[in-house]
Amino acid sequence: MHRFSSPWGDLDLTRFPADPREQLRAWDAADAYALQHLADTGGPASPGATVVLGDRWGALTTALAAHGATRPTLVTDSFLGRSATEANLRRNAPAAGADLRTTRDDPPGRVDLLIVRMPKSLALLEDQLHRLAPAVHSGTTVLGTGMVSEIHTSTLRLFERIIGPTTTSLAVRKSRLIFCTPEPGLARGTNPWPVRYALPDDIGPMSGHPVVNHAGVFCADRLDLGTRLLLANLPQRTGPDRVVDLGCGNGVVGTAAALANPAAEVLFTDESYQAVASAEETFRANALPGAKAEFTVGDALTALPPESVDLVLLNPPFHSHRATTDAAARRMFTTARAALRPGGELRVVGNRHLGYHARLRRLFGNCDVVASHPKFVVLRSTK
Repeated sequence: MHRFSSPWGDLDLTRFPADPREQLRAWDAADAYALQHLADTGGPASPGATVVLGDRWGALTTALAAHGATRPTLVTDSFLGRSATEANLRRNAPAAGADLRTTRDDPPGRVDLLIVRMPKSLALLEDQLHRLAPAVHSGTTVLGTGMVSEIHTSTLRLFERIIGPTTTSLAVRKSRLIFCTPEPGLARGTNPWPVRYALPDDIGPMSGHPVVNHAGVFCADRLDLGTRLLLANLPQRTGPDRVVDLGCGNGVVGTAAALANPAAEVLFTDESYQAVASAEETFRANALPGAKAEFTVGDALTALPPESVDLVLLNPPFHSHRATTDAAARRMFTTARAALRPGGELRVVGNRHLGYHARLRRLFGNCDVVASHPKFVVLRSTK
């Protein structure tokens, strides 16, 4: 837990899942810059409808709720970010609270103050600005915030094309603000998301099959090399296995497993709401009649009963926003081991330089190399 000094008082904030050893904070200079600007300009004012898009760990939402002038609405793609926000609200503003929505929920009908924390991808920003634009009016204050490395000319062009004229602030502590003036009746065009494309003809059971990607999901218009290697080296299994596509993304791996073994039941899970929506649409577009699947958003496999699955397939992330970290992979490995039945298998693809084999060998007591590539390696550990 770390202390954050907002313009309206100090807050005790944590990421999720909370880890006393975690050195990364639940806020950064971009959050502080946006809140200080709001305080300096007299906002937010009651009873306006305040929407926060893409709050990473709830620093913006919690500070605004604790301020008490408005009950903010958070729109987020992250289960972990939503969970952190819930915990931080309980700790710092239990009486105020906030309306927590996902990027897949219906957007608010009216927005008087829109605060946009730069999301992980330009695609997600484009999609969400399109979804929120009908609720924005000529009197809406639109404020974007992010680190300098997250704000580019293409970012500003998106605001201008979808919302209205856009300028930026000077940089403060390597962060910058975006000021956008809504222009009613702007010809913003149609939302291009989700994107659909067909896989190449050399991808095993998924050859030539369609894939659906909602905005912000990894590899929106092509198959990445790591996933391609994993697909070429899936276990050859039959029978009523319980299979998990962990960190499912667009669901191509779990769908391939379902096509290869029609008797299997596949659980698609990710911490991204956009990813799980993509996985469900990819599966529905390709599944054989009678195929069984579940789709859940969550924190790795913490919600699964112990020893309840036979196979976990995983291409773990190694970034948390701008930070390079193996924290997500470690949690995925640990919860996968707990969820696997004795004899069950975890199959992982990852960059060679990440050294997953050493961590898996310590956790499982074994780790074999299934396939290798100059950049990637597929590993297998058995419980």
